[in-house]
Amino acid sequence: MADAAPRGFAPVEYQARLRRAQILMAQQDLAGMLLMTEAEVRYFTGFHTLFWQSPTRPWFLFVPANGKPIAVIPEIGAALMRQTWIDDIRCWSSPSPEDDGISLLQELLAPLAQQGGRLGLPMGHETSLRMPLGDYERLITSLPGLWITDATPIIRAMRMVKSEAEIGKLAHICGIGSHGFARLPELAQAGQPLSETFREFRRELLAQGADDVPYLVGGADQGGYHDVISPPSARPLQAGDILMLDTGATYDGYFCDFDRNFAITRADDLSRRAYDTLWRATEAGIEAARPGATCRDLFTAMQTVIAEMDSAGGDVGRLGHGLGMQLTEWPSHAAFDTTVLAENMVLTLEPSLGYGDGRMMVHEENIVIQNGAPRVLTTRAAPELPVI
Repeated sequence: MADAAPRGFAPVEYQARLRRAQILMAQQDLAGMLLMTEAEVRYFTGFHTLFWQSPTRPWFLFVPANGKPIAVIPEIGAALMRQTWIDDIRCWSSPSPEDDGISLLQELLAPLAQQGGRLGLPMGHETSLRMPLGDYERLITSLPGLWITDATPIIRAMRMVKSEAEIGKLAHICGIGSHGFARLPELAQAGQPLSETFREFRRELLAQGADDVPYLVGGADQGGYHDVISPPSARPLQAGDILMLDTGATYDGYFCDFDRNFAITRADDLSRRAYDTLWRATEAGIEAARPGATCRDLFTAMQTVIAEMDSAGGDVGRLGHGLGMQLTEWPSHAAFDTTVLAENMVLTLEPSLGYGDGRMMVHEENIVIQNGAPRVLTTRAAPELPVI
């Protein structure tokens, strides 16, 4: 593998994000935003830990209209947060079901409530409230005069467009994934249980320099596969199987997300045709991915090619999405999404189709929007179905 992208970000990266957020908050007359999910907290602070896997403790970050963010977090995270650029860190001993940070939030937000201020929270699609609903209701009830408004458009607008430093990390993990797929013919063969193929591929990605492989799905069956999300079985790979692996490996907190298809020993004509259709659909998506186009345009470009073989147009809801600190981010390549593409958006193109006797095939690449043709971050799949 090439030299790894630098880990972490310089403080100027977070300062630029904060300035942008405060400009957008001023446009909506927000006194601040309260954030509590892993990606948003990490985006504004650099606080990076796997401890979010535990649902026990809540974590809060207040992004004010003026000044630096304020962390309100359990004491167990204080040492790590002090390593970030955040200065104001307010802690409590957690878990504390009777008062898990609520009194600290009340103290912090009381001045806003007294002034009738507007507090933004992410409330839209693909957001969640990472605190007990009862605690949230108790907090808001205790702050009469505080107006709650949806900050989703601000967070969405910021995170969809990546910095050059973010793109560097994404390019690096896409390179690791590409190297892993290049070695798959050495790792998989007929007679090997699918579950062992998954393990071998995970080992390879880690050996290539991935920090983790938190997402690995796929399938294998005669002439295709039935779905793309089931856990791998112990069924051995057989001649005539179509094998697909879809990886979401990470480097320094950023994901790749793409798949590759392989035929085991031999490929039937229908599977070859499906593969060719998806490869050309992806090409159509790449061609359409220009600044000023919409996600709907990308969806239509890919769906038009898919329809040559699948009258449903690969109807799985969408044909790709944003990519970054999360495996899937805004926007969606779907008929409902008219998001306008802009330079430095990082996206997946993920056409799929159904064929044969209930079989399906999916293909995926990762790209970054540029001024002109997009840059493909993944090593482009072979134009013909590879045979192992």
